[in-house]
Amino acid sequence: MALPTFTLPLHDPAFVRDPYPLLAQLREETPAFRDPVLQRVFLTRYGDIAALLRDRRFGRSVLHRYSRDELGWPPPDPRQANFDAFNTNHLLDSEGDKHTRLRSLVGLAFTPRRVESLTARITALLDTQLRQLAAASSFDLVADYAEPLPVTVIAELLGVPESERGQLRPWSAAIVRLYEPTYTPQEQAAAERAVLEFSALLRDLARARRTVPQDDLITALVQVEAEGDRLTEQELIDTCILLLNAGHEASVNGLTAAVLVLLRARTHWEELARAAPHAESLPFFRSALEELLRFDTPLPLFERYVLESLTLHGEPLRPGEKVGLLYASGNRDGRRFEAPDRLDLTRTPNLHLTFGLGTHYCLGAPLARLELALSLRALARAFPQLRLRDPEADPDYVGGFVIRGLRRLDVVPG
Repeated sequence: MALPTFTLPLHDPAFVRDPYPLLAQLREETPAFRDPVLQRVFLTRYGDIAALLRDRRFGRSVLHRYSRDELGWPPPDPRQANFDAFNTNHLLDSEGDKHTRLRSLVGLAFTPRRVESLTARITALLDTQLRQLAAASSFDLVADYAEPLPVTVIAELLGVPESERGQLRPWSAAIVRLYEPTYTPQEQAAAERAVLEFSALLRDLARARRTVPQDDLITALVQVEAEGDRLTEQELIDTCILLLNAGHEASVNGLTAAVLVLLRARTHWEELARAAPHAESLPFFRSALEELLRFDTPLPLFERYVLESLTLHGEPLRPGEKVGLLYASGNRDGRRFEAPDRLDLTRTPNLHLTFGLGTHYCLGAPLARLELALSLRALARAFPQLRLRDPEADPDYVGGFVIRGLRRLDVVPG
């Protein structure tokens, strides 16, 4: 029996602002469907999404098993040759032995200990930002608070000189636009240019670190070795680009979405503000963060390729087809979460989908969680009376749904 068809309105501003009513309807009435426009099968329920993420018949890549001719795909688009090459060399879009090898090597350098050692530096950066904002009558939470920290942290972690950091955010924003199901030729050209320019910078830095090592992640990635194996220069470059894109976009969009939710639900913001001054409050903020990432997911849609002929919900699928996993819907599934549309900052257990599951679980999740929890606590401590400048205004989103983020969020300190 063929799946029902439905076209997701991914470019409808009203849907991007609040996708949850439609996702709830789909979850109950059409839990799996084929989108004839986007040419994907979509899953909406937590159980189906979680099972697929752990199913090795699906993968982030398919070209490790089949040629483009075998899949019936057209030749690669030369206008995004460098972007495509980047995607074949980093661990997020690798499969099988290559993914295992890359994850093992990167994991040796990107350790939990290295992440936790950043706590004092992140706290100092946040304190500086908040002192600068203290006298403002209002400010844009996105540009003035959420964006600077993750860029600075990733730049310092990698070892990117301060003089070269101005382009990191524009490069990241340009590159991630090509992860949307549709994009313009202008966005394609901008992403290709960003990959080229960022790669050139990283290549220079990697070569310099081989000669003069520093205490940074690029040096660690240059030096990392397991059983005689090292990262190639291209693998190192593409890993660093991925760390910027994934870590930065999730942190910026996660924090701004969380604050918007909290300021709309005033009692929850007040609860955080009461806890923030206490030195032992970080575990509470970590718990609250998990619920906020579940409640309004900053990365609402991920995809997997079909790796072998199979049937999904009665629909025959062949290798090379795509399945869309609506994390934002799974995170509000009442089959998994009690009262899923209620914000509960102490919810436990809270195994949300935001950082994925299975072999591709986000390697940068510990850093994103640390940044977000510290940022949220520092903001609540500095501005306990924080409020939206215009509570009646519709939030302004950048426009994508794979990576869904606010363009700006104007707030008043008190």
